[in-house]
Amino acid sequence: MTSPSGPSRRQVLVAAAAAATTPLIAAAPAQAAGAARPRTWDLTLLGTSDTHGNVYNWDYYRDAEYDDSKQNDIGVAKLATLINQIRRERRGKATLVLDAGDTIQGTPLATYYAKQEPITATGEKHPMARAMNVIDYDAVTLGNHEFNYGLPLLDLWIRQLGFPALAANAVNAKTGKPAFLPYVIKKVSLGFAAPTLRVGILGLTNPGVAIWDKGNVEGKLRFDDMIATAAKWVPIMRARGADLVLISAHGGDSGTSSYGPELPNENPVALIAQQVPGIDAILFGHAHNEVVERFVTNERTGTQVLLSEPSKWGQRLTRMDFTLTRERGRWTITKKAATMLNTNTVVEDPKVLAAVRAQHQKTVAYVNQVVATSTVELSAAESRYKDTPILDFINHVQTEVVGAALAGTAYADLPVLSIAAPFSRTAVFPAGDVKIRDVAGLYVYDNTLEAVVLSGAEVRAYLEYSAKYFRTFAPGAPVDPEQISDPAVPDYNYDVFSGLDYDIDISKPVGQRITRLVLSGTDTPVADNAQFVVAVNNYRRSGGGNFPGIVKTQVYNAQQEIRQLLIDWAQAKGTIDPADFFQPNWRLVREGVPVF
Repeated sequence: MTSPSGPSRRQVLVAAAAAATTPLIAAAPAQAAGAARPRTWDLTLLGTSDTHGNVYNWDYYRDAEYDDSKQNDIGVAKLATLINQIRRERRGKATLVLDAGDTIQGTPLATYYAKQEPITATGEKHPMARAMNVIDYDAVTLGNHEFNYGLPLLDLWIRQLGFPALAANAVNAKTGKPAFLPYVIKKVSLGFAAPTLRVGILGLTNPGVAIWDKGNVEGKLRFDDMIATAAKWVPIMRARGADLVLISAHGGDSGTSSYGPELPNENPVALIAQQVPGIDAILFGHAHNEVVERFVTNERTGTQVLLSEPSKWGQRLTRMDFTLTRERGRWTITKKAATMLNTNTVVEDPKVLAAVRAQHQKTVAYVNQVVATSTVELSAAESRYKDTPILDFINHVQTEVVGAALAGTAYADLPVLSIAAPFSRTAVFPAGDVKIRDVAGLYVYDNTLEAVVLSGAEVRAYLEYSAKYFRTFAPGAPVDPEQISDPAVPDYNYDVFSGLDYDIDISKPVGQRITRLVLSGTDTPVADNAQFVVAVNNYRRSGGGNFPGIVKTQVYNAQQEIRQLLIDWAQAKGTIDPADFFQPNWRLVREGVPVF
């Protein structure tokens, strides 16, 4: 990250080095030159994305090796083994390694070095910098989650990397100049006295940062349209000698956005390939999907642009292979294809493990600290479709904090409501000792607590929007809890309120489902003009999920992390007892008959 005035001297030097003095990568001809056909060479691109702070194949919330129903493994250490294997197999040939972003957020390991012992305070090297430097990437694109912890931490992390960090569409809000390095051009050697291949790599981050991390970037950075930015920079890269153009983009390929139309498209990768000429391939991320190989035809040139997305958390490694020829002084790609490698086929790289071991062990010790004793087991397994004590625990703490903060203010007499979402289906507070990792497993995001004032009409509109999470079931039809939700709506975009009583009728159309909305413990309907203080996380309040009415001036914003507030409450109480906070106040119905 540069200062608001534009790229730093260091970044200018990095750009110059990348474009002019990058050490040559040796490559051997794929086949001998012959009279009948031109000589060919090959290039391999290895791509990662959305590693989200995963280095070890470890589940910090379970304090055990990571596992899931599909036997996936995770972590940069696993990726390193695959990358090293391919580099050894291709020794003497050209291999590039890129990452498409969302790197420094997502695990207790990453959180620890952003919050508990922030690298900005200690000067310690970030674990993701340590791990990625061992691999020796050629470039990384900034994802939206890179901005979660503020620009100073991001700036330091970038300076700790041994390779460039790219984000062409993140620009200085005052000058309009690039705030980060837009692209690099890598010189790839094709053998002694042979022509050099110049590979241009353009990085594009997600415009949603302007909403999701508004508090960190407002007035400092602007996030331009990814398609327009590619259209601007690709011709510049070609003019400056790029023979082959790769894009590393932190945006999906669906063409849709999770927010409204006020920001550029969140997932425009296929549109970039279709509309912007001069692109050979795109490595992308953000959507956490596994897209092995997708070709999109450019509407102006007819070129087939190769796209690939390597899932999430280090579960997969994209491999793109290009065959090239050179005729009349120009390089031509004669073949390109992509495959996907699974990290559960290899062991972890010992050098990556060693580089991060001390930080990993410190994090494990931290998350295993006991914070309280729970009187019973509390599970989030049913929180999506039933009012559960564990979700009420979040709402209770949020309500208590906001209520105390507003005492003695103009808002002190307004009822305080609270909003929470079922982030995890597997979170559990065991009966007995509850540890930091149990709380972190319930509240997996680094959100902070805010509050706004909503009217009764706005609360109803918000609940109607949230209720689109559920599929429609006719009265009497069987309801499978595992199939109850619309797959297009993620769990984190289903919110429940505390402080009011309401019914959601899933037999009715979306927009007509809140059939009962009354003041808590009464039969008094909530008036449209009633006023409520609503405790909400910063992601939602800033527009994440595009919920109606919530993007407005805060009446409370102390920049307190919700997960830490939950930990602090549990530590202060010493006991987690549902009798202290569980208030059943909502249910799913059909024609007034409870579903469960």
